[in-house]
Amino acid sequence: MSELLQLDRVVGAYERWAPIYDLVFGQVFRRGRRAAVTAAEDVGGRILEVGVGTGISLAGYSSPNRVVGIDVSEAMLAKARQRVVDLGLDHVERIDVMDAEQLAFDDDSFDVAVAQYVITAVPNPERALDELARVVRPGGEIVIATRVGAGEGMRGAVEKALMPVTGRLGFRTDFPWSRYLAWLARTPSVELVERRELPPLGHFALIRLRKLDRAEPLPPPATETVQ
Repeated sequence: MSELLQLDRVVGAYERWAPIYDLVFGQVFRRGRRAAVTAAEDVGGRILEVGVGTGISLAGYSSPNRVVGIDVSEAMLAKARQRVVDLGLDHVERIDVMDAEQLAFDDDSFDVAVAQYVITAVPNPERALDELARVVRPGGEIVIATRVGAGEGMRGAVEKALMPVTGRLGFRTDFPWSRYLAWLARTPSVELVERRELPPLGHFALIRLRKLDRAEPLPPPATETVQ
């Protein structure tokens, strides 16, 4: 279904969402964003927020940390930059236009990478996950708040049927947990730390992944861990 989420379509969709994004999604995803920021703060240091959007989460990070925000939508980032100025967010290091699938950062550049409601909104999610794993240092974490599709059954069928519509809106409904597990199985440098249900409706999750220290033995194939 990646053909339904071509990069230019995603950019165009979020350019249109920019004026009303906070109003439409701010409250709906508030608890998920807070959980993701809290998880990132538990590691701390230099934090990359991928898909920073309008910067709605930036004020949640504490000032000892340094935050870099990226997004593909210039219209969304204009709001993020204004938020940084209006709120005096000195801990925000930079805000840049950048594709999550092609991060312009060196390997091991960040202590934490945060992706809030982004993985299901990029054309090639596994490529974006590869990039997050690349730019996080060994021992650091990838923190993801995301929609998790059913994959099968009635709900799974509905999610697949909705893809032509939601793809035009800039996100996919059909992205089951099995795709994360498949990615983990082929990425032995990353281990699953936590998967926790998030509102609304139990269709979302907070996922924490840790990049292994180079000296650590590789883990066995990943299995689902829910805390």
